[in-house]
Amino acid sequence: MLDKSHIGRTWPGHSVLVEAGRLRLFAKAIGETSPVYIDDAAARRAGYRALPVPPTFLFSLELERPDPFDWLALIGMDVARILHGEQRFVYHRPACAGDVLTFESRITDIYDKKNGALEFVTRETRVGNQAGEHVADLTSVIVQRNV
Repeated sequence: MLDKSHIGRTWPGHSVLVEAGRLRLFAKAIGETSPVYIDDAAARRAGYRALPVPPTFLFSLELERPDPFDWLALIGMDVARILHGEQRFVYHRPACAGDVLTFESRITDIYDKKNGALEFVTRETRVGNQAGEHVADLTSVIVQRNV
């Protein structure tokens, strides 16, 4: 069983520069055709400072910290037995190309189901920008199969 004393555990934040070229590539990869995500002028006409970050792109940036999966082993999860359970995003303000976003993560819950056959770890990440503004909250749930 995973040790519930890890609830509340945090990791040092990491910061990432949001690059316009990467936003365009991501938009293309997900099939986004709105010019707002591809063309600077269209983004500005729509009220953005620059190209906006597409909704799920923050997950990609969250993975850019050194060794993004080390936390799993640190809390005793076996990578060979894990599944991605859930991903949620709550946005508070737009992030745009040129922003420097900081990601700060913590474990908010550890629980089990089916008499311990499945263990769940919930991790929340707060995303802020270079002005100290709260941009988004990311929540992920990782499931470990114990059978």
